Amino acid sequence: MENTLNPHAQNCLQALMRCWFDFERRIQRVPIITRLNAGKFSNDDYLALLLNLRQQVIEGSRWIARSASSFDRNHAQVRSIAIGHAQDEHKDYLLLEKDFVNAGGNLTTIEQAPRNAGSEALHAYLMYRASQPNPIDMLGAMWIIEGLGQKMASEWAERIDALIPAKYATQFMRYHSENDETHMQELYHLLDLTCTSTAAQTSIVKTATVVGRLYAMQLEEIDSEN
Repeated sequence: MENTLNPHAQNCLQALMRCWFDFERRIQRVPIITRLNAGKFSNDDYLALLLNLRQQVIEGSRWIARSASSFDRNHAQVRSIAIGHAQDEHKDYLLLEKDFVNAGGNLTTIEQAPRNAGSEALHAYLMYRASQPNPIDMLGAMWIIEGLGQKMASEWAERIDALIPAKYATQFMRYHSENDETHMQELYHLLDLTCTSTAAQTSIVKTATVVGRLYAMQLEEIDSEN
């Protein structure tokens, strides 16, 4: 894929890969993920993880749709892809809620749970950036969030299934591990379309960096609030 991109997009992709490695290192140090990797992850840990991810999943289609509305007619192709992406994801939270119930959680509990401090910060930043004119830097946000689904969700689902007694409780993660590859192919296409200058590259990588750090903060807050 890298060789088919324009030179600015190729450089941007290499910088995004470095950004991903930093994000991955941060995620591995988050207490709830450390417990998962160490095989010390409980059913209550899983319920807390789903409870705290739900708000970010709900807001995902909102910031993608906001981004689409911020592109002008000179970016019509980008806008069309973003609208389709938002439509694909706007009900994903229902699958997450079903997993929560299958793992022993109460539907009303997850429906009424507020955003944690990290989710608040992540949501505020994403909506702010998505509201800027022609926000091509949101490809950096997509790189982190879709990358998480493509690169980590399947591994997390397998570990969780081995550690908790519930059945059919990891459908959300498995769905994303199977479908986010398609979204990543869209991202490469968008990168080639929009990353045509050093300034564009810098903005995309900066947003990826900020989103990665706020996403890690969202997961850190799970233990802060328990």
